[in-house]
Amino acid sequence: MRLYLKDSERRPDPEPVRTDDRKAILTGLVLWVLALVAVLLATSLGGGRLDDTPVWACTGGIAVGLVLLVYAERRRRRG
Repeated sequence: MRLYLKDSERRPDPEPVRTDDRKAILTGLVLWVLALVAVLLATSLGGGRLDDTPVWACTGGIAVGLVLLVYAERRRRRG
């Protein structure tokens, strides 16, 4: 087994596959929103004190998702 190929033996690289990244980002955003709702419902129904860590984690996930959605949209419009 050889660990390298000469340039003349290499096949050309395949063309990049065009994907719609917005679907994956929107799926993640929906999951983060559902997680936030679940945390808030569990806290209110449980009668316990609201712990800030899960709320901030969900809020951070939503914020990152929104930034990525804007980035993906701009990238899609550029071509």
